[in-house]
Amino acid sequence: MTFHPKMSYESGHQQSARELPEEGEPFTFTPENLARLEEIAAHYPPDRRRSALLPALYLVQKQQGFVSRRAMVAVGQLIGVTPAEVEDVVSYYTMFYAKPVGTYVLQVCRTLSCALNGAERVTDVLSRKLGIKPGETDATGMFTLIEVECLGACDRAPVVLVNDHWHECLKPEDAAQLVDDLRSQGPGVLSGCHLCVEGKK
Repeated sequence: MTFHPKMSYESGHQQSARELPEEGEPFTFTPENLARLEEIAAHYPPDRRRSALLPALYLVQKQQGFVSRRAMVAVGQLIGVTPAEVEDVVSYYTMFYAKPVGTYVLQVCRTLSCALNGAERVTDVLSRKLGIKPGETDATGMFTLIEVECLGACDRAPVVLVNDHWHECLKPEDAAQLVDDLRSQGPGVLSGCHLCVEGKK
């Protein structure tokens, strides 16, 4: 048994744009997202417009759930970089998805502190509950399960990041209930980051 099995970054949602189909209409930002992108880009000198690449990709993913090949081309044109340079960023950072994901992306931390506190069992329970393996999306299209490296909350292990929301101290025996709660109540059931929660008191 190992607490840190080999993790493949060559598959799953970090797919090369060269392998993605050019299906659907060309990507265009909504007027609101385009205005937001221009507002962000205005913070940089004109010859440094490419510095807005990461925010542009976040806006794409917020708009359509993932960063398609057509979106990479559109972002490159808007930012002033090549599609290949956009792809380099999308394929490097694990928070960007190059193919569709579920409504809820369950990212289970599997680094040492979480592993020692049962993260592998959390993943196993979630896999069996959803009928999928890590890197897959369930048949309903609601859940995608991913194993990730350190989420930076080692004292609250095991940690699961659900989209952009924290759920800390998730015991393996409670993992199946988390899925049911998300289905019935939405992200309001998540614990949140304890630092943010305590900071509001």
